[in-house]
Amino acid sequence: MIVMKFGGSSVANRAQIEKVRHIVAAARDRAPVVVSSAHKGVTDALIDTARAAAEGKDDGGEAVIAKQHAIAESLGCPAALLAEHFAEIRDLLRGIRLVGELSPRSLDYISSFGERMSVRCIADFFSRQGVKAQAFDAWDLGFITDGNFGRARPVADFPERLRKAFDEKVPSGVVPIITGFVAKNEGGVITTLGRNGSDLTASLVGAALRAEEVQIWSDTNGVMTADPGIVEGAKSIPHMRFDEAAELAFFGSRVLHPATLLPAIEADIVVRVLNTNRPDHPGTAISANPPERSEAFTSVAYKEGQTVLTIAEPRMFESVGFLAKVFTQLAESGAVIDMVATSEVSVSVTSHDGASLRAAERHLRALGETDLREGMSILAVVGRGIHTTPGIGARVMKALGTAGVNIEMHSFGMASNNISLVVKDGAIARAVPALHDALFEA
Repeated sequence: MIVMKFGGSSVANRAQIEKVRHIVAAARDRAPVVVSSAHKGVTDALIDTARAAAEGKDDGGEAVIAKQHAIAESLGCPAALLAEHFAEIRDLLRGIRLVGELSPRSLDYISSFGERMSVRCIADFFSRQGVKAQAFDAWDLGFITDGNFGRARPVADFPERLRKAFDEKVPSGVVPIITGFVAKNEGGVITTLGRNGSDLTASLVGAALRAEEVQIWSDTNGVMTADPGIVEGAKSIPHMRFDEAAELAFFGSRVLHPATLLPAIEADIVVRVLNTNRPDHPGTAISANPPERSEAFTSVAYKEGQTVLTIAEPRMFESVGFLAKVFTQLAESGAVIDMVATSEVSVSVTSHDGASLRAAERHLRALGETDLREGMSILAVVGRGIHTTPGIGARVMKALGTAGVNIEMHSFGMASNNISLVVKDGAIARAVPALHDALFEA
């Protein structure tokens, strides 16, 4: 058995879904289980419409319904296939408009429709085109989570529930098309796993079903040495270790959801990243023990939109418990910290959630002088040989200096496989190509 996840760009329209059908049909002897995202742009449109409804400025959902209807019609799906979903979207938006509020629970509810509609269209199309398929909402196959809206995670006995539901509900010889990204909690309320959570759905399903491998199908030739949208000469990486891929996902690689690899690591399942538009390309295989590579570097990644908070206090020097006070306050403010750097008299942290850092800063002023800077990016050089190769830091610093990029902050841990730096958002377009040239083309 293999689990095949297809992202929004892979199921964007009929032409793309035709490609997916051929890919799945070619893998039928491996008992494929398909996890699908929403059609490209549908989830964003649903969220935008819901936010507008909370302000009384929406169109009742007609634009996003028309978008979904056009895709279904192009696939030849019957009009009744999504009629109930369209009616439910209209009712939900009317409720949001009347209340004038979009709660996390309502946001997850409206966000779920993209996947719920896409799997029905895809399964219907597949079946009429000779690939017998059936659509499933993930919760009908035992995907039950906690109640953490927007970032839900499965309950402890999820694998047992999913295996039992699969045995009972998925007919032999039928390709199940399962909603990614969405689930329900124990109370039957819809939850989501966070943006790009279909990757996580795929790896969780793969681990629970003890699949041979999990395939993540997107629009790039696997994991690349840099963002191909910025670096024209970016190359595909044939093999990677789990820890390298996890670092890249965390530091902004556009290919994988940061949490995707954890279930695969625990189950020791290969994760293969492939290109829907080039199914013949080998892509990238991510595993615990890949073939050795001679290169010290794997990839350059970046994460924009960071906020940096610095607390400076001379009395911090040899002061017991100072950092404990700082991080206790950060935790109480709900800040998820991405990067930390310290000196004898200051500590700096970064987070993608600027609001939580702003909330923490108001309390941290009691500990010292604070400085909050927005519009920053984390730039990460990842590679399994970084900590054993002399001169790596010098090459990185020289490349950025030559490109005129100022380094605002940096971090490199003992035996780490990444060097992390903070630069301004506007410097990324210069910094990433400069590093790629210095590390991969020199």
